[in-house]
Amino acid sequence: MQKILVTGGCGYIGSHTIVDLVQNGYEVISIDDISRGHESLIYGASRICNKNIKNYKVDLCNLEDTRAVFEENPDIAGIIHFAAYKSVPESVSKPILYFRNNITSLLNVLKCAKEYSIHNIVFSSSCSVYGNADSLPVSETTPLKEPESPYARTKVMGEQICSDFVKANPEFNIILLRYFNPVGAHPSSLIGELNEKPENLVPVITQTAIGLRESMQVFGNDYDTRDGSCIRDYIHVMDIAAAHTKAVTKSIANALPSNCEIFNLGTGKGVSVLELIRAFESVAGVKLNYKITDRRPGDVIAVYADNTKAKTLLDWETRYDIIQMMQTAWDWEQKLDCDRKGFLN
Repeated sequence: MQKILVTGGCGYIGSHTIVDLVQNGYEVISIDDISRGHESLIYGASRICNKNIKNYKVDLCNLEDTRAVFEENPDIAGIIHFAAYKSVPESVSKPILYFRNNITSLLNVLKCAKEYSIHNIVFSSSCSVYGNADSLPVSETTPLKEPESPYARTKVMGEQICSDFVKANPEFNIILLRYFNPVGAHPSSLIGELNEKPENLVPVITQTAIGLRESMQVFGNDYDTRDGSCIRDYIHVMDIAAAHTKAVTKSIANALPSNCEIFNLGTGKGVSVLELIRAFESVAGVKLNYKITDRRPGDVIAVYADNTKAKTLLDWETRYDIIQMMQTAWDWEQKLDCDRKGFLN
């Protein structure tokens, strides 16, 4: 049983990926300092897997503490690096915080990977690297535009660091996964997206529907799109998780054309903010209270994926449609509401 280190394993995507890894025969350990993650998510993942998942509460910006985890686990076969701050508005107001955390943590992971000869790494990137692309859908060869936020810039920089690293160390494999907009929750409702004040659209929708928010905002309806609202490629978090498992498996097997490959992870379908709201309303049977406000700094107008490369080289397919995405997100929100009210599961 090969061991995979997941950084940010107490986060939204990290916890779901842990489940997929374990269910595909991997042993998993996590590093997460819980500054943005939640221990309840790794407990939930452990419950789904019927197996205790060990998390090291370590700040990856601390090289010595990070190195100690590698020293204790000399048999790591691969690393999936999620750990990063991800708020676009926060990155606009606190750019130095984002550069320090997101870049330093990556550098320390790469340093330790080299010291301990862990040759297989998957880096969590983002569709935000494309900026406002000239044509859609975007493919892996689409030229990158100027990043719209410091968060996006850290992902561009991270990709460049990884590319330079493998050029200097050709015995390493690094896979860069640019994923689009992860939504939904595990069908068990034991793990999902946790954020008391989320900025991502779907948890804002579900919190409004459950009554935690009086209303929600749609940031702009005057974009050059079919209904004036921004368009994104929403993809279920378990489809994202499955792609990470397939990526690390291909890396370990040296089964990809080069030692630094980039893959888009999206459904290939663009959905507008207003269309997503209508899809949720049809699933939940509720009418959302929302209002149109000014555009939000840092938002791109539209982006969705050409996912042909991931389908072909990773043998990956999306399994969840937009209705299932909204249904699992709504089930998760209702489960959280039961927890808040003290109901037994």
